[in-house]
Amino acid sequence: MGRYHDILVPTDGSTGTRRAIEEGAALAAEHGATLHALYVVNTASFATLQLEANVEGVSTLLQREGDQALDEVEEIAADYGVPVERVFREGAPSREIVDYAEELGVDLVVMGTHSRGGIDRLLLGSVAEKVVRASRVPVMTVRVGDDTTDEADGSTATEADGEASEEATAFESANG
Repeated sequence: MGRYHDILVPTDGSTGTRRAIEEGAALAAEHGATLHALYVVNTASFATLQLEANVEGVSTLLQREGDQALDEVEEIAADYGVPVERVFREGAPSREIVDYAEELGVDLVVMGTHSRGGIDRLLLGSVAEKVVRASRVPVMTVRVGDDTTDEADGSTATEADGEASEEATAFESANG
């Protein structure tokens, strides 16, 4: 039916990722694809816990957050009539995203990026950037967050994404 059969949408449960989930769901609907919703518990976050901390309680909390994030993907996908495979993993988020995409053989990864620059990117790193660099599977990033204005031309990310989407559709039509 379509070019894509399996689309991976990693989510961290933040409100900003909704745009990326919607984009992934729309593509899945257009191509008759299955949406794979992936939530990764960052096990590095456990390293900062004191030994006396109740690890079981933290694990339960993180599982609940993951379930809520995956529930949101299912709700959005249902609006598009798209089937969802829920996946919950533990580890380094970028590595788990790349590993899952390659293990399953997904056709596309759609994920949000906050478009941080400068010192923020240097200090915090970017899961999306690490995935783009490491993945052999194509990755589409969707700008998320409050600041979605392109300073260069004043357009919003939605306007720019719409243009990119039109270009992608034209490319796809021309290239089968």
